[in-house]
Order: sequence, then C-alpha cells, then structure tokens
Amino acid sequence: MAQRLVSHWPAEGLWQALEPLLPGFSVEILPEVASTNTELMRRARLGRADPLLLVAERQTAGRGRVGRTWSSHGAAQAPQPHASLTFSLGLPLAPVDWSGLSLAVGLAVAHSLHPDVQLKWPNDLWVAGRKLGGILIETVAVEDVRYAVIGIGLNISLPLEQDLRTPAAALHEVLPEVDAAQALERIALPLVQTVLRFATEGFGPLRNAYQARDLLLGREVLCTDGTEGVARGVDDSGALQVQTAQGLKKISSAEVSVRPLAPVFERH
Repeated sequence: MAQRLVSHWPAEGLWQALEPLLPGFSVEILPEVASTNTELMRRARLGRADPLLLVAERQTAGRGRVGRTWSSHGAAQAPQPHASLTFSLGLPLAPVDWSGLSLAVGLAVAHSLHPDVQLKWPNDLWVAGRKLGGILIETVAVEDVRYAVIGIGLNISLPLEQDLRTPAAALHEVLPEVDAAQALERIALPLVQTVLRFATEGFGPLRNAYQARDLLLGREVLCTDGTEGVARGVDDSGALQVQTAQGLKKISSAEVSVRPLAPVFERH
C-alpha cells in the first residue's frame, strides 16, 4: 500500500502500477531521512524484506559509490523546493549473475527520461558533458534471500553547491517542465521492469542499448587503477573494455573509477 502520501507525489499511482509486478510492494515518502539506501539497509537487517520504494524529499547524509557523498540539495532550501530526486528501490532479488546490474539500472533511468542522457560506466548519468545523477546498489542477506537496495539520485535543477568534484547537470536542461514527482513517475515502472528482466536474462541482452548511450565509448580514459587507453564499450557482463598499449583490458571492479582524458561536451 502507499504510505505517508504527500499530495504532489504519485504514490498511489506508482503502487497500482508496480504491485502486480512486485507482490507486497509499497511506496513510502519521507520529508527527511539521512539516506534512503541506509534506511532500507537498516530495515532489511531487521528482517524487513518486502519490496519498497522509499522516496526522500531531503537527504541529510546521502551516499554515493566508494564512500562519496550525494547532496540532496534544495529540498528544504527555498527557493529550490524538490530540486533533486532521491529514492531507493528495495526488493528481494536472485539474478543468475549480478554483474552489470548498475548498468542495467542506469539504462532504464536514461531511457525513461531523455535521448540526451548518457551513461558513464559504471553508475553515473550525464547530460552535455556534466553529471546528472548517480546510482548506488547495495545488497544484504535476509534469511534465505538476498535483498537489493537500488539508490538513485538526480539533479532536477542545478545544485547550489559550486565546488563539486564533477560539474553538475540538471534534468531541467532537457526537460524543463518535469519536476521531481513527474521524473519519478517516468522512471519507476521501467526501472522495475528492467531489474526483473535483468534477474532472468542478465546484462547481455541490454548491451547494445547501453552502447548507444555510452559516454566513454571511443574516448581516451584514465582509471584509478592506473589503466589508460581507449574505451571500447562493455562486454556481456558489463565489464568496461579498455584498449591499452598492452592489449585489451577488462575492468569489472566497482571500486575502480574512470574519467575521460578530454572534456566531454556532447554526444559523439
């Protein structure tokens, strides 16, 4: 069922669309939480493993990959109400292979938003050479099942912070009339459908669609593990392929970050 309904969030509609795919599914909207991922992981460790979409109007301690922070800017800072969209989807999941899940999630989000949204391996969404949002996936064992928590954060308008590690983009640059609630409505159903497809088929069938939005494809890149070369797309497991002076190297560790050596201004 839909819980703590806030008038502008389409909680009831999302519940009606997703419950047939995820029996026992519910939607919860919180005015403020430290982190939607942290909250769902906390609940899962207490044995609560029902499928749930948890939306935060404001995060106070959002987290990104490899220990980075994610700022849920403006949700309580006038004049930027709901300037970002932050939510986590938690569900029991038993894929044949977990490899490539973050890529599949990114593809679902990008495809549901706009043709100009690109994907930067392994878990970022970019627009016009700047970061639109990111994905953080965590899992925990709950009795005899694995519970996956898929966290997504998107800038709806440009953040107030100016000293970000990566220049920020905003959804309003490509969809000026879409607010946080409407973005969630666009994303939620395709996201669940893609995750369920991934669970049965893996990443392989999504590889070509991912390549069409691959920000790094054909670009010179530098990885934090020291790998340098030209990105040659991803393989069927979602591993990044980099053509180096020593040959083709595949990178699958989520702990490795990758950046293009030249500025990225537009799709190529």
